[in-house]
Amino acid sequence: MAEAAQKAMSTPVPQSAEGGRISHAIFRVARLHRLLAGQLLRQAGLHPGQEVVMMHLWDGGPRRQADLCGELGTDSATMTRTVQRLERAGFVRRSPDPGDGRATIVEPTAASQALRREVERIWAELEEATVGAMDADQQAETLEVLGLLECNLAKRTGRDQVVVPPED
Repeated sequence: MAEAAQKAMSTPVPQSAEGGRISHAIFRVARLHRLLAGQLLRQAGLHPGQEVVMMHLWDGGPRRQADLCGELGTDSATMTRTVQRLERAGFVRRSPDPGDGRATIVEPTAASQALRREVERIWAELEEATVGAMDADQQAETLEVLGLLECNLAKRTGRDQVVVPPED
């Protein structure tokens, strides 16, 4: 399988990256995944990352913008821009936190429910394109390895509070 993947690669590993072949592979996969996600999300009028904010809001309901930053591992300036764009599109509403006037509560709007169905369809299409012909065992192994990589990186970046969701 690894040999077939190596032959299918469109981007050769530069000699200077030989000591980081896995990191280079992650870079390539992430770049292509984000490219395809962007193409698909444009159909819904979204940019990559906006749908993940919406997913958290749909599943968890209204929350402080600062809490969204923590959940998604992003800075406040990026989250502010993302939420402002989603608000202009009519998908979220911002209001002052009644318990802390300095904080902002972000909540999904009723209009975002149609978007939810579209995002779920897009993510299913993205998943299908990503896994291709991988069988269930390969998908499970991939998820396990990606979880290990995430934990390794989380420890090195000081974000080792990452909670891995239980398997279904």
